[in-house]
Amino acid sequence: MNTAHAPSLYADLAEAMSRHRVFAVLDAPARAALAADMVVEQIVAGQTVLATEDHHAQLCWLLQGQAQARDPDSDAPDLLLQPGELFGAAPAGAFAATAWPVHALTAVTVARLDRDTLVRWCQQVRALQFFFPGLGREPAAAGTDANLHLSLITRPVGSLLRHPPVTLPPTATIRQAAQAMRTHRISSMLIVEQDHLFGLITDRDLRNRVVADGLDIDRPLMDIATLAPLSVEAREPAFQALLLMARHNIHHVPVVDGHRPVGMVTTTDLTEHYSTSAVYLVSDIHKQADLDGLVNAASKVRTLQRSLAAADATAYSSGHIITAITDALTSRLLQLGEARFGPAPVDYVWVAAGSQARNEQTARSDQDNCLVLDDAYDEAQHGAYFDALSRFVCDGLDACGYIHCPGEMMAMTPTWRQPRQRWAQYFRSWTAQPEPKALMLTCVFFDQRAIHGRTELLDGLRREMLASTCNNRIFLAHMVSNALGHTPPLGLFGQISPARSGEHRGTIDLKHHGIVPIVDLARVYALAGGHEAVNTHDRLVTAAESREVSEQSAHDLRDALEFLAMLRIRHQARQIEQGQAPDNFLRLDELSNLERRQLKDVFSVVAELQNVLSKRYIAGRF
Repeated sequence: MNTAHAPSLYADLAEAMSRHRVFAVLDAPARAALAADMVVEQIVAGQTVLATEDHHAQLCWLLQGQAQARDPDSDAPDLLLQPGELFGAAPAGAFAATAWPVHALTAVTVARLDRDTLVRWCQQVRALQFFFPGLGREPAAAGTDANLHLSLITRPVGSLLRHPPVTLPPTATIRQAAQAMRTHRISSMLIVEQDHLFGLITDRDLRNRVVADGLDIDRPLMDIATLAPLSVEAREPAFQALLLMARHNIHHVPVVDGHRPVGMVTTTDLTEHYSTSAVYLVSDIHKQADLDGLVNAASKVRTLQRSLAAADATAYSSGHIITAITDALTSRLLQLGEARFGPAPVDYVWVAAGSQARNEQTARSDQDNCLVLDDAYDEAQHGAYFDALSRFVCDGLDACGYIHCPGEMMAMTPTWRQPRQRWAQYFRSWTAQPEPKALMLTCVFFDQRAIHGRTELLDGLRREMLASTCNNRIFLAHMVSNALGHTPPLGLFGQISPARSGEHRGTIDLKHHGIVPIVDLARVYALAGGHEAVNTHDRLVTAAESREVSEQSAHDLRDALEFLAMLRIRHQARQIEQGQAPDNFLRLDELSNLERRQLKDVFSVVAELQNVLSKRYIAGRF
């Protein structure tokens, strides 16, 4: 291994930076200074370039040769690294939870930059923060909201495990479980046999299912256990465990490596002493007995979004966390509604549409929802019940800050409260006769996710619709034409063109002219490929895998979406901090020159891919 510091090498590095996707955001003097901060090494084939334990200590830039990253814990294919690629400190994206060791496949030349120096550069040059999220701000004080959120979003959940799992076989008794929990001073344990997870038991189960009911403690443990519990992979970010707890109002989640249980993570592990975390907020929501309590709980969402923005959480993770709160409020309102009006006379599923369905909500969101009823539904017998229940929930969400949909696309509107067979007719008519209104409704109701009730009622509907849209070029051509109604605000010569008149003169509508065009593109890809993914980021990943769009274009769109969504989140966080109502209208003077340049590049990418889709489906057809 040879280390080089020659002055001529700095000049070569600076020149290479001018052609690099990340470092090109720097001006020439900055590139020269950054090159001087780097150490260049030559490594022979077979040697380690970056060990697992060193991943978070330095950034590596592969200059020459080929390297490979290998997952030591699975049979996943090796990842081939080519010249120009970056790896190591602060991997771009919140879900790079594993740090794979990197070895030289051939003789390689690599430039290294220690983490502290990279942090300093990110603080000096804001544009670098887009590529290295989380490094651009001064570190928060220990124990603050921002520090905790950043930790949850970037750390593998396996790193939070405090001890190996305490387990019992399915043949154990309740008494044996209680004795084991006392001996080990734990509040939960796993039921395991031959390295497979069968169930979970907690001290709450002992209280509520044994002591309170006077159950014989020598009965089989499986009689009171939660069977086939929800679990999380050890390599996934702790954020995934947090979401699982928040969505299902649970406090213990088994951690597995493949099928093998390796431990248990609890709410205390994730969010100890953190009163505005998603888990504690959801738990608080489910304790509320009336609407006033829910309104008070919902008021904390803006504080939560500010904390996420302060932690530089990605827009992807922020959207999932904020949406988890909406899901919890919706579920609790339905529970309170059923307590008030009685049990539902027929099965139903409450369905979120739009941004809630896509897990892309912010503190500024209205509500789009509907009800899919069992085909046993009879309007004369059951109509009044579901009218009352849906109004209770929609009005409750409105009181919590999720305003009524201006287009009345809500379950309280009779049109959107129908039996399953009627919904199937809706979807068939929309795809068979793609008139403007049908296309608009497809955009809203194709993005659907079950929130509460019998989820099977929705699952079959979505599969049927996807079967009818896949390879339906006439329908897809109309969808593309409809999507082109939202275009990036670029002028004749490719410059950003803010609104010239009206209430929001001088601003960019980040939602309708930035994010929505990407959402529309991803939706068309999903309809064309028959993909079930709902989240926009996930749709783009799936579309690349199925070759509906090239891997590079999908990557560019994901980066564009993340950049635009983060601009919106930070813009709204500033408004919340100043006591203003959050909106989507950004003034260009809120951005640095480099951010404006990035914004222009993002808009150009979106416009180019809209043009590609237009040529594929529309050219020569209308």
